[in-house]
Amino acid sequence: MQMEQEQAVKELDERMKKEKSRRMFERYQTIHLYLQGMTTKQIAGIIKRNEKTVNAYVRAYQEHGLEGLQMNHSPGAPARLTQQQQEQFKQTIVEKLPHEVGFTAKFSWTLHLMGEYIQREFDVTYSLQGVANVAHRLNLSYTMPTYTLAAADETKQQAFRENTFPELKKLESGEIDHLLFEDESMIRDCQALQYTWFLKGKQRIIQTTGKHRGVKLLATLNYETGDILWKEDEQYTAETFLDFLQGVLNAYPTGKIVVVLDNARIHHAKLLQPFLDKNKERLELIFLPPYSPELNLVEGLWKWLKADVINNVFYHTVAEIRENVTLFMNRIRENKQEIIDRLCLRLEDDSVLAEFL
Repeated sequence: MQMEQEQAVKELDERMKKEKSRRMFERYQTIHLYLQGMTTKQIAGIIKRNEKTVNAYVRAYQEHGLEGLQMNHSPGAPARLTQQQQEQFKQTIVEKLPHEVGFTAKFSWTLHLMGEYIQREFDVTYSLQGVANVAHRLNLSYTMPTYTLAAADETKQQAFRENTFPELKKLESGEIDHLLFEDESMIRDCQALQYTWFLKGKQRIIQTTGKHRGVKLLATLNYETGDILWKEDEQYTAETFLDFLQGVLNAYPTGKIVVVLDNARIHHAKLLQPFLDKNKERLELIFLPPYSPELNLVEGLWKWLKADVINNVFYHTVAEIRENVTLFMNRIRENKQEIIDRLCLRLEDDSVLAEFL
């Protein structure tokens, strides 16, 4: 008996030296300490687990030997929901809202509602922590939803990704010299709040007047070079946009320019037509599918700007906003490669645009 125990300790030593899994190392360590005569309480203190867990490891070892400690031989209690029940539960959470399965006027899943659903459907009762454990095992997580524009036409978006954009990349063969994305954005004095580091249990306080002052920006992003052309204006009008297009021509004095942009009213104004006709050999506008901001690379520029100098900041004057916007633009334009890597990701497959943003 003594020899068997010594042999088991020796084998545990070898396994612990080679083991890369923290959980398996913990199980081997438990039995190693157990065979050395330590009590359950002592072992629990060393591995930072409760005595129930230690007893489960020891029981698994006593019944199945060292192989009983393997992950596929869990010492814990068997699952209380069958595989079929787990799959039904998961599909319900992913595909249905609570009110669609009998919870009147409930539109968001909570642990409490999930527990009620399990009890009602399968006659199994879990604590809230138990429901959370089941959810995590099924790869469910407590996350914030995101918006998508209901009016967006997925067919047209797909056509842009697979057909229009690859055609626009003719700049690689010299048919197009400059491929630009264009957009506008209003940068306000108190744009939004975002997560930041601060004292535990406290919140950083951001002042605000409750007013909505800001600056209006227009910008183009050169897909190939990462060059950014931008200007601030007091308003968004056809005249403003026309003046900006003239600035684009001035910035690119030679070569064919294609500008990809959204369907804002000012982009379709009749006022633009004489200018576009006059410069049709040099300048062409390509419109994105309606309600498709995710396809415009300049959206990533606005997000970057707001995250760096607008969110979590209160500006007392519009002049302060202008100053920091200018500093931001000047800073990022010093490193074109960073702009390309962050906003103009070159694609292995011309038919895919989804990874741009």
